[in-house]
Formats: sequence, structure tokens, C-alpha cells
Amino acid sequence: MRTFVAPLLLLAMTDVGAADSPAPAPIAIAIHGGAGTLSRERIDAALEAEIRAALDAALDAGHGVLARGGPALDAVEAAVRVLEDSPHFNAGKGAVFTAEGRNELDAAIMEGHTRRAGSIAGVRALRNPVSAARAVMERSRHVMLVGEGAEAFAREQGLAFAEPDYFRTEQRWQQLLEARQREAEAKAPRASSYFGTVGAVALDRQGHVAAATSTGGMTNKRWGRVGDAPIIGAGTWADAQCAVSATGWGEFFIRLAVAHDICARVAYAGTPLAAAADDVVLRRVPDLGGDGGVIAIDARGNLALPFNTSGMYRGWIAVDGTRGTAIFRADE
Repeated sequence: MRTFVAPLLLLAMTDVGAADSPAPAPIAIAIHGGAGTLSRERIDAALEAEIRAALDAALDAGHGVLARGGPALDAVEAAVRVLEDSPHFNAGKGAVFTAEGRNELDAAIMEGHTRRAGSIAGVRALRNPVSAARAVMERSRHVMLVGEGAEAFAREQGLAFAEPDYFRTEQRWQQLLEARQREAEAKAPRASSYFGTVGAVALDRQGHVAAATSTGGMTNKRWGRVGDAPIIGAGTWADAQCAVSATGWGEFFIRLAVAHDICARVAYAGTPLAAAADDVVLRRVPDLGGDGGVIAIDARGNLALPFNTSGMYRGWIAVDGTRGTAIFRADE
């Protein structure tokens, strides 16, 4: 005889099973679009809305990967690609100009539990440098490729390229003209010349973390200058317990190995993530004369987003699902 289960009983049985099933593992993501001397006088309501929309789009791209059970590595790449495609940030489209009037792009990506890393620097035509950095990590024997060699490798991998006009924005061109004028008048560069980077850190359902960073570098830079963003341990780092993406005056972040220092404090001293990030960003960096900020995440999904400038473009979706975007210090 076939057993008949009434619909209401079946529903009750289903509810009991659901109650007994474990909750999904936590996921979280944080992004940044650069730190610097941001002022409300230069960012009107319309521009702020566009910037926040771009930050939200990057959060959605990265968190969507995590929500579908995808790896943190995919999530940080997806988020950074959105930021690279926006003209509002100094990475990819909208990158600043060198002294020669061209764009030179840097990027890095790192997977924490494997310590795999990839990096590119000084490329001029790659549409999404972060994807080139990942290709270096996954499809070469190397960690870092630069200049023409990096672009030759990227062409072999079938990555997307763009013409110089794609990267140009009038705002960035005017910043270069201003920097040239200040140089001609023997004035110090504006602090904003040193800033502008995008990045993401994420925790996936497997408990793995990853970090990615991309930048156009410094306005009016010369001689093939490279900042901290593509240097593993300086502007980008991930290990099994911690991931960091930095933004700021790169020379100081390199000298202090900022990203690695934060995670080393978590790993070796058991320092809570927020305390480690605060001490490095709010004490060590300014003590040496530098400015900037970081986004950081640990394997439990704790987030830290400290900065010592007037603002940092940033966004987050925490393990409890709460989300936000912010620009100025008072926004939180």
C-alpha cells in the first residue's frame, strides 16, 4: 500500500529539516576606490551619486560571485573590473597621466590559502589590468611582469586591449596640466597626485580570502615609476587568515610593506584585524610621512577600512548582509 502524506504534514516535515540544516558559511567583501584629499567642494551631489553607484555596482559584482558559492579570487577580480571600467577612479579607464602624457597601469591579485599571486606593471593598453595580473598568476611561471613583456604575454592569453583614447578623461588631463604648471613654478605636487587606486578583498563560503588592487599610479610620474599596488606585500597581500588592498602614497607603503605587515600581526601576534590595520595605517604610515588607507578582511569576515586622509572611496557588505558606501570620514 502506498503511503499518503498530507500536504500540511509534508510542509511541516520540510520545515523541520530546514531548521536542522546548518546555516550557510559567512561571506563578506570590501572595496575601495582610492584615498586622498577629497573635499565636498569638488564633489557635488550629482558626482557623488555617480561615484556611489559605481561602488555599489562593484559590490554587487563581487558579492554576487560569493553568494553563488564562487571563490573569493573570482569575487575580487569581478569587483575590481567594475571599478577599472568606471571613469571616476584612477585605474583602467580614468587612469591618471604620466609626465609624457600617457597612461601606465599596474595591478596585482593574490589568493590567500594558496599564496598564489600575480602582478603586472607599466602596461599602457590593457583594458582590465587586474585580469592580466590573474593570468600571470595562473598561466605563467612568474609572479610579476612589466611593460612590453607583460603586454606581449597578455596578447598571447587573448586578453582585451583598448586604444589610448579609451583611458583618457578630461579631468585626468587637466590634473596633468595642473601638475606640470606647479612643477614649472617649483611648487610641491598636490597631495592628491599621490593617490588613486582601486581594490577589493573578499571572504568566500569555503573560508578563503583574496585581495586585488589596480591603479594608474601617480599624476605626472616619470622614469617608469611603480607604486605599491602591484608589489606583493606592499599594496596587495593575502594569506590563509587575512587579505589587504592598500591605497595611498605608494613609496611609503612599499617601505613599510603595509599589506603584509597588517596580516603578519594577525598571523604571528594574534592581533585583531582592526587593531593591526589601525596601528599600521594611523601610526606607522604617517610617522614615516605617508598618507593613505587600506581595506582588510580576515577569515571570519571581520572588516577594517582605516585611512588617515580626508576621505576614501569605499564600500562593504558584511557577513550579516549589511552594506554601505562612503566617501568622507563623516559618512559612516
